[in-house]
Amino acid sequence: MSAFAELCASTNFSFLRGGSHPEEMAAQAKALGLAGLGVADRNTLAGVVRAHVAAKEQGLRLIVGARLVFEDGAPDCIVYPHDRAAYARLTRLLTRGNLRAPKGECWLTFADFLEHAEGLRTIVLPGRDLPPCGGGGREAAGGGAAQDMAQAAPSRFLLHRPPPVALRATPSPQGGGNMTAHLSAIREACGQVWLAAPMRFDGEDRRRLRVLKEIAQQTGARLLATTEPLMHAPERRPLLDVLTCIREKTTLASAGTLLAKNSERHLKTAAEIARLYADAPEAVRESLRLMESVDFSMDDLRYEYPEETAEGFADPQSALEALSWAGARQRYPEGVPEKVETSLKRELSIVAKLKYAPYFLTVADIVKFARSGFDKDGNRIDPILCQGRGSAANSSICYVLGVTEVDPATNELLFDRFVSEERNEPPDIDIDFEHERREEVIQYIYKKYGRDRAGLSAVVICYRGRSAIREVAKTFGFSEDRIGALSKALHHWSAGVSARDLKEQGLDVSDPHLAACVKRARELHGFPRHLSQHVGGFVITREKLHDVVPIQNAAMEERTVIEWNKDDLEALGLLKVDVLGLGMLSCLKKALDMMERCYPEWRSEPSPPLRGVDALHRRQGEGGRANTQAAGVLDRPPPPNPLPARGRGSPPALTLSVFSPPDDPRVYSMLQRADSVGVFQVESRAQMSMLPRLKPKNFYDLVIEVAIVRPGPIQGGMVHPYLRRRQGLEPVSYPSPELEAVLKRTLGVTLFQEQAMQIAIVGAGFSPPEADKLRRAMATFKRVGTIGTLKAKFIDGMIANGYRHEFAEASFRQIEGFGEYGFPESHAASFALLVYASCWLKCRYPDVFAAALLNAQPMGFYAPAQIVRDAIEHGVEVRAIDVNLSDWDNTLEPGPVAARRLHARHREMEGDIRSTHALRLGFRQAKGLKQEELEQLVARRGRGYDSVRDVWLRSGLPVSTIQRLADIDAFRSLGLDRRDALWAARGLNRVGGQEDLPLFAEGVHPPPPRGAGVGGGGRANDPTLDASARPPSGRF
Repeated sequence: MSAFAELCASTNFSFLRGGSHPEEMAAQAKALGLAGLGVADRNTLAGVVRAHVAAKEQGLRLIVGARLVFEDGAPDCIVYPHDRAAYARLTRLLTRGNLRAPKGECWLTFADFLEHAEGLRTIVLPGRDLPPCGGGGREAAGGGAAQDMAQAAPSRFLLHRPPPVALRATPSPQGGGNMTAHLSAIREACGQVWLAAPMRFDGEDRRRLRVLKEIAQQTGARLLATTEPLMHAPERRPLLDVLTCIREKTTLASAGTLLAKNSERHLKTAAEIARLYADAPEAVRESLRLMESVDFSMDDLRYEYPEETAEGFADPQSALEALSWAGARQRYPEGVPEKVETSLKRELSIVAKLKYAPYFLTVADIVKFARSGFDKDGNRIDPILCQGRGSAANSSICYVLGVTEVDPATNELLFDRFVSEERNEPPDIDIDFEHERREEVIQYIYKKYGRDRAGLSAVVICYRGRSAIREVAKTFGFSEDRIGALSKALHHWSAGVSARDLKEQGLDVSDPHLAACVKRARELHGFPRHLSQHVGGFVITREKLHDVVPIQNAAMEERTVIEWNKDDLEALGLLKVDVLGLGMLSCLKKALDMMERCYPEWRSEPSPPLRGVDALHRRQGEGGRANTQAAGVLDRPPPPNPLPARGRGSPPALTLSVFSPPDDPRVYSMLQRADSVGVFQVESRAQMSMLPRLKPKNFYDLVIEVAIVRPGPIQGGMVHPYLRRRQGLEPVSYPSPELEAVLKRTLGVTLFQEQAMQIAIVGAGFSPPEADKLRRAMATFKRVGTIGTLKAKFIDGMIANGYRHEFAEASFRQIEGFGEYGFPESHAASFALLVYASCWLKCRYPDVFAAALLNAQPMGFYAPAQIVRDAIEHGVEVRAIDVNLSDWDNTLEPGPVAARRLHARHREMEGDIRSTHALRLGFRQAKGLKQEELEQLVARRGRGYDSVRDVWLRSGLPVSTIQRLADIDAFRSLGLDRRDALWAARGLNRVGGQEDLPLFAEGVHPPPPRGAGVGGGGRANDPTLDASARPPSGRF
């Protein structure tokens, strides 16, 4: 029996051209008994990692490459790298084409290919118009390049911006249409070349095979058998047609010859291929010969993290140990607790074995930059507030390096949730920065490591329920009304739609076209649509990044994106760090800056006291010196401080540690009343409903509060049992003494992912890697159904360890309830710090909190007007926008402040509030104003404007902006109400520099009624409030 390897397969990562997932192609190739599979998608390596992982699971030999489509008319080529060096040349080639083209396109020429061709096993694909036998091997110019893989010739030119003329005018043979010349050029560059002889079942296969054999003999090329499969099975042909129509923006009824002529472009057995190529058996054998000549595998990628951050030390591990112990002594100036010392030693040992030290150093360097007060070019800037979160908060190393703020001395951390030597998985650290300044951090990374060594990871944008059914319905020619009804019948995250849902939308379930549309949409669900950029997942390499993975342009300027997403990176063991933006950090940083300006004595308040790093900085400022010598490290000069250095007499660092310890009872009293408008994470209606029931009294209660109002605990039936036990309405019980240690802090109820992992380990006998697999399944089971495969092992393991079957089933149902919505405890703890910090500010300084929150918009649940109203109810005097008094941002003004008036429900806070400033609303709060114009108005204000015309002449604002300022009643300081200001603004002109002449010597209009200066003329939505808009005193 003959053997065969299909080496011209494409997947659905040839976006909108392939009809099957890489995993489906690998599974089908194995099921058909193929000797191997070659996956090559159109100008991309985006799907090769998935194919690689699937092939390893199937035990299938896989080679990976790309199908190169040229802009100069050269025939398409499929290339497979022979070794690691050739793979790097391929990724550099694709990067060149990507970076010279707009996002989502790749412009390559045949000359580009020849420049990188060494070590690439190349298969040339013939075009559609072959000459007759004896024709010398000539074909119509561009016959290969202009045809796409779904037989839709015009697609590349209809959908994409045309490439520059220079790319389309390369001289022959690099740009010509001569097949013989191209084959000869490739053979000269590579030493050998293959010519594909595809079977297309179009009635021309025999003639085509004879012609191609003749061309191969003339050029020394080797003939290769293939069906150029676009799908794993013929049943996908209808979906392939739909994909073609989506790509070409047409309907199935109008597509005509754009559609595939038959269903034969699928994987076939070796026996069928042998029958088809009975006249050329050598073409079948060549598939095996070519495959065996490729030595490269994705497993050959050996990732090495940059080591710049280890300068001054013997190696990265020495640097990490020194900096960690130095940071520990800064975090705990009165002595490192034994618990922390033990965890640090264990973590450092694991990191040393796994050689992850450079990764931790790189992350610490990024955090240090953010807090340093210097930009990427070394210029002094305001420090950037940041905090690590997610599983990284389980690490004592991250805490002492200043990356995270969850104190391991007072919290139970599960380092194995973050890094484990028992599973082959790199760590993943998420760091939140001020959302308005995250770009500064991103550009620092590019500046330090170079764009050839750093890039953002990709996100694969896939078709989901509604997007899939809408796109498919368009190809069926359905009307917009019918498409809308179909979309409404589909639950947002569902891959299918029921007959009942269709009937409810008035659709005829017996319509075969409707049934076909729904079926195609279900098949399209989960198909990749295009690549987008991750919000902040950075990959940084020691070698050139484009030697590891192709790089693309991003939609945003000064950004570059690699072709792999986070799952691909994880599968290959490539480390990344997530540089994320968080609005509340922007709010807190603005608030801390205001506190330093307006309430410089706030740090000396008895609550909350300074501790940790900030206490150390203060002591250093008074002349003290901390011991930074690492325990167990050879004598050397003190290592660099991993946290931002402060000079003698400088103020303490503005980090979240200024709010430690989080134990102010006034804050928890405020939260128990659900007074949480604007407070991070607990401002939603659901959280406000939970706060009076849970009644948080300490920091760990906040951790639970953050985690419990999530679909995971709710769907797992965990919320009510926990509340009943907390309120003493139900006894606290544990299934076993072993599980009591796991569940004690949550009263015997599973609330966190870490607890689910520990139950699997302690109760069901899972190993840590198996428990981590369960965690992953919890995060994906709704999408791919993987958790079911672990159910039997979990239940059997618990029964074997003496637990009742009913309890085992109930435990698993709880775990299922997490889905992709359960919080890790470490993540909840990181967010709980932000809850406490924002609530403390609101409790003690509501004027500062309101101003900072307004300046950090857009963020959170509430509109600016609601934030302003809440500030007023907490006794803050709010002053309206004014051309002589307002800045672009909201500001605080010193007294005289009117006597504080609190809403009745907040009166018990009277003694807690320290605010003594009024809130002056900034121009940013009014719609229709441009920041650049209003900053110009402020800069030219001097000692103030004295008339509307003076504002106009000195500020240079257009009349339309002056009118808008009048419309929001911003001229009160000039003695003008809204109506008078509007009349003045509308009468402006520049004729001779003179004032406009009035029609009458005196005004004849009656004065406006009370309140007209606030809500009239479209001001109802503006949060600019004057005295008439204040709530009546009777309400208080």
